[in-house]
Amino acid sequence: MRKAHPAIARAQAFGASLGARIPVLLAPMAGACPPSLSIAVAGAGGLGACGAVVMQPAAIAAWAGEFRSGCRDGAFQINLWIPDPAPVRDKEVEDAMRAFLARWGPDVPAEAGDYTRPEFTAQCEALLEAGPAAISSIMGLYPAAFVERVKARGIRWIATATTVTEARLAEAAGADAVVAQGMEAGGHRGAFDASRAERELIGLSALLPAIVDAVDVPVIAAGGIADPRAVASALILGASAVQVGTGFLRCPEARLPSAWADAIGASLPEQTLISRVFSGRPGRSIATAYVRAATAPGAPAPAAYPVQSGLTAPMRARALKGNALDGLQAWAGQSAAQARARPAAEVAKELWEGARALLEPA
Repeated sequence: MRKAHPAIARAQAFGASLGARIPVLLAPMAGACPPSLSIAVAGAGGLGACGAVVMQPAAIAAWAGEFRSGCRDGAFQINLWIPDPAPVRDKEVEDAMRAFLARWGPDVPAEAGDYTRPEFTAQCEALLEAGPAAISSIMGLYPAAFVERVKARGIRWIATATTVTEARLAEAAGADAVVAQGMEAGGHRGAFDASRAERELIGLSALLPAIVDAVDVPVIAAGGIADPRAVASALILGASAVQVGTGFLRCPEARLPSAWADAIGASLPEQTLISRVFSGRPGRSIATAYVRAATAPGAPAPAAYPVQSGLTAPMRARALKGNALDGLQAWAGQSAAQARARPAAEVAKELWEGARALLEPA
């Protein structure tokens, strides 16, 4: 019997430790991870995911319940953002942004800027009650007391890092694995310090081996992974698994508005960009007309996070209702055009089997 490639064997062992048959993890994307997508990915042997930052505790419990009813043998992770300090409000900045946003959607009431995320401590309790295979973090590290409770329940902690320094801090804090998030990734940057997120932009091919060499825990590659070549490359560079977001967003189980899904398939790497124009925190999206206008010289500065989320909510809601790309929070990574409009189970299996064929040719 032929011996498995070392990278394949390493990845299979890590996947098994999470209850997954293949080391392909769905990225926990807030607002774009319905249970149906996780059920399909986990059913194919991967790890499902719930991005819970905007979810109240009852919604987290309902998500976990729906997943388990549809995939009794599958596993999933739940992700939370580590909260930022309270925003510093600036009425002039917010008024200028409200006036600008009125060109792209309905008038924005002043109170829209009062938006806050759900209470973090209550969300953490809901995560423990849901009992996932793993709890993941982004934009920082969980408090030590919570990490102790996570470990006591046999739940793994996966921490997202965008630099080697962050990865070392995560390992020192007790993370069981680290996600190396390259700058190619769609959605929000996972930087611990938002003020550094747009300065410390490191591509995955440089970041991944540097983190692998710097920590002793398994490393999961994320950012620009949407075909088997990228999976094989990540494994060769030392990853123990891959985490895929945009690559699954055109799958029917993702239930994306068709305008967004179609734009993902047509977006070249240079047609995405990182900006703060949706939430106040840096994130990579398709360069829609709104994004280009909001980042053009002379455009008003985005409000602080999460105030900007509240201000853009009316525009985003109208765009969602009307299936209009301009105004949608159309997150996408730099490999968006490689995403396939096929069932998620097929995509997950092809990513893994295709990588195996490249590393273990017949």
